[in-house]
Amino acid sequence: MAAVVGLVLGDAWLWAAVEWTSPVYARFYVDGEFGTATVVALLVAALVKAALLWLILRTPAPGPLDRRTRVLRRLLYLAVAYSLVLWIPIGMFPDAVDVAFQLVLWTAIDVLYLLVIRWRSRMLRVVAAVIFAVELAGIADELLDELDLPEIGSGYVFGFGMMLGGVAATVITIVGQRRDGRWSRGTQIAGWLSVGDYALMIAISVLFRWDFYANPVAPVVTDVLELVSTVWIAATARELSVGGRPVGLPPARQRAVRIVVAAMVVLPIILLIHPEQTPHLTYTGGSMDCYDRPSFGDLKPTERDAVFLCRTRITADGMPPLFPDSLSDQGILGYGRALCRTKDRDEQKAILTRAGSERPAWGADPWDLVYICPEIIGATNPELLQSTKETEDAGAAYVAEENAKCRDPWPRTKGVVQATAKYFLFADGDHGYLVHDPKVEEVEKAAEQATDRLYDDNTLVGAFDSAVLVGHLEDVIDLCLTVKAFRTAPPQRIAGWDQVTEVPVVSRSGHLTVPEADGGEVGAGAPMPNLAIAGKGHYRLRAYIRMGKTGEEHLVTVFPGTSRKKLKLKP
Repeated sequence: MAAVVGLVLGDAWLWAAVEWTSPVYARFYVDGEFGTATVVALLVAALVKAALLWLILRTPAPGPLDRRTRVLRRLLYLAVAYSLVLWIPIGMFPDAVDVAFQLVLWTAIDVLYLLVIRWRSRMLRVVAAVIFAVELAGIADELLDELDLPEIGSGYVFGFGMMLGGVAATVITIVGQRRDGRWSRGTQIAGWLSVGDYALMIAISVLFRWDFYANPVAPVVTDVLELVSTVWIAATARELSVGGRPVGLPPARQRAVRIVVAAMVVLPIILLIHPEQTPHLTYTGGSMDCYDRPSFGDLKPTERDAVFLCRTRITADGMPPLFPDSLSDQGILGYGRALCRTKDRDEQKAILTRAGSERPAWGADPWDLVYICPEIIGATNPELLQSTKETEDAGAAYVAEENAKCRDPWPRTKGVVQATAKYFLFADGDHGYLVHDPKVEEVEKAAEQATDRLYDDNTLVGAFDSAVLVGHLEDVIDLCLTVKAFRTAPPQRIAGWDQVTEVPVVSRSGHLTVPEADGGEVGAGAPMPNLAIAGKGHYRLRAYIRMGKTGEEHLVTVFPGTSRKKLKLKP
C-alpha cells in the first residue's frame, strides 16, 4: 500500500516507501526522474520486503524457556529491531557508538549461542568459539579504526579475512541449529540464503566494484538481500522454545522457498550484466569526496586507483576535468598509465587529445600520476610517495635545519625577549615581513599603508600606526631574522650593516610580533616573542639589514619611545 501511495506522489516518495528512508536520499542516486528499470525494481522490492517483513513479525513459538534462552531471544529480537529501525536513532551519534553497540550486542549473542545451542560435539563447539572470536575481532578492529587507535590488522587481505569470518560465523551457527534439532528446515534455509547473500555481496564489491551512485537498482537489490539475514535472526529467536524435533515445511511452501531462492540468486547476477559499451563510472566531476587529496603514503594499494579517478574527473574553479565523464574507469586508468611513460608535454598532449580531454595542452601533473605509477613518478619525485606524517616530519626537519644556519648578530647584547630564526618569504617574490600588532581590528589596513610607504624612499622600511613592513636587499625567498626587545634604546652600532632605519610603531593591545610560518609556507620558522614588553603604547623600531655569509641578515630591535620621526641611520 505504501509503495502504491509513493508511486502516486512521485519518485522520491516511492523510494521512501520501499527503502524506509527519507525521500531526500533518493536524490543521492538519481538526479531527475527514475527510469523504468528503477521503478520496476522498487515495486518488486516492495512485494518481496512485505513478505519478508511478515516472516520477521511472526509471534514467537510457545514453550518454556530457561534464563539463558530467554536472554538470547531478547538479544536476537534487539538485533532484529536494530536492523529495521534502531539504526536510525543510533546513526545520529558518532560512528564509534554504532560500532560499539554492535560489538557488545554480538559478543553477548555469540557467547549465548555457545551455551544455548546443543552442539552435540565438544570439537564443534570449540570451532564455533574460534569462528565467533574472529567475527568479533573484525568488529573490534572497526571500532579501533573509528576511535583512531592502532588497529588489530590492516590491508586488503586482513579486511577480506574479517569479512569471511562473519560468513563463517553464520555457517557454523546453521550447522549448530541442524544438530540441535529445535529449528525448522525453513529457518535453516533462511540461514543458508543469508550466507548466499553475503557471498554475492562480497563478489559484487571485490570483483565488480559496483557503483551505487551510478546504478540506483543496486542499493534496492542489496537492501532486500540484507533483509534476508534479519528474517533468519528473527526465525532463530522465534523457534528457540520448540522441542527437540525439527519441523518440516509443507510441500507447497517448499516449492515457494525454492522459487524465492532461485530468484534471489539469479536476478542480482542478471542486473550485473551490462552492455559492453556502457562505461563504468566510479566518480563524476561533481562527486563531493573527490575534493580531498590524500597523501600517497596514507593510502592502501587498493585505494590509489580511486583517488586518481577522482583527481582526473574533478571540476574545480570552473576548470574542465582532465578526462571527460563519458570515459570509463578502465579507459582513464589506461590513458593514465600511458601518460606515466611519456617523455615530454607533446606526447602527453597527443594522448589526452585521443582521450577526448578538454585541456590536452596542459598535460598531466606528477602529483596526480603518482597514484597509478608510483614506481615511475617516485624515481624523480620521491617526496610524492610520502605519507602526511612523513611530509610534516620532513618539513619540520627542513625548517629546523634552516633555523640552525642563522646566528644572533648581537650575541653579547641580550634583549628582555629575543629570538633568531629563518624567515620564509613567498617563492615568487614578497615585499618583506611585518612587525605589527596582530590584535587590532584594522591590522590589514595598517599593513597595506605600511606597504605603500615602503617605496617612499630607499630605506626598505615602511611604517604606519601599528604596522611596520621591513623589505629586503636582494630577491630572496628567505632570510635570517633576529628580533630583540629592550626597555631602553640600545646602542646604535651601525658598523658592518648595509642599512639601518628607525621608525615609530604603536601597540594598541600590548602586542607586537612577527608572523610565524606555523605549518604554512610564509613566516618565521620558530616562535616569535611579544616585543611590546611595556604593554600598550608607543615604541621605536630599529631595523638593521646586510648581506652576510649565510645570505641576507636582519636584526630588529624594539624599545619604548614617543618620537614620531623616521631616522635613516645608514647609509
